[in-house]
Amino acid sequence: MDEPGGLPTAGGEPDTSDGRRLRVFLVDDHAMFRAGVRAELGAHVEVIGEAATVAEAVSRIAATAPDVVLLDVHMPDGGGRAVLDAVLRGPGAGRSSVRFLALSVSDAAEDVIGLIRAGARGYVTKTISPEDLAAAIHRVADGDAVFSPRLAGFVLDAFAARPDAPVVDPELDQLTNREREVLRLLARGYAYKEIAKELFISIKTVETHVSNVLRKLQMSNRYELSRWAADRRLI
Repeated sequence: MDEPGGLPTAGGEPDTSDGRRLRVFLVDDHAMFRAGVRAELGAHVEVIGEAATVAEAVSRIAATAPDVVLLDVHMPDGGGRAVLDAVLRGPGAGRSSVRFLALSVSDAAEDVIGLIRAGARGYVTKTISPEDLAAAIHRVADGDAVFSPRLAGFVLDAFAARPDAPVVDPELDQLTNREREVLRLLARGYAYKEIAKELFISIKTVETHVSNVLRKLQMSNRYELSRWAADRRLI
């Protein structure tokens, strides 16, 4: 499993054997983030489309047939796992040659392992530089598996210890994707205002999510949540 690196130079040799540039599709529910990625990658690949929902992503990926899909893990209507399942195991799946690279704010072990089990070829976090992201896309298109440095260990540990076992945690499964994101940032010491900015939501919404997490896990404060999250390697 390789780390990102070795960026092809813009304007150099074609990316594919038939003389065209790599065709990339973006799936993320934040429009500002998609716009930033499109701008940063424009010199390195051809961004052929984008989607903000699972249904929209599945339909447009089928219509555009990209080489690589950059896939967010957590979205309100199901997230990256739902897109992978629909494209790789739904009708017409046998005709799809698209490769998936997860690009997420989450660096939690269960998210990484879950996406890789579902069929993603790599997983990088949104802290990655534009140059390293472009390099990761090229490597995935070439058939390599690419991970941000600390994430590779999660995958090796999971598949070496229990290669066929699903990642299941009944307590964690109670939480929605957004509640998991809020929990993870809260456990890292983020203030409510910082969580709101990171996730593009209001402070009031953060407070609601925290209340829901505390209720579901039957805890009373953020310190208990932090210990609980640390025990599950969520931070």
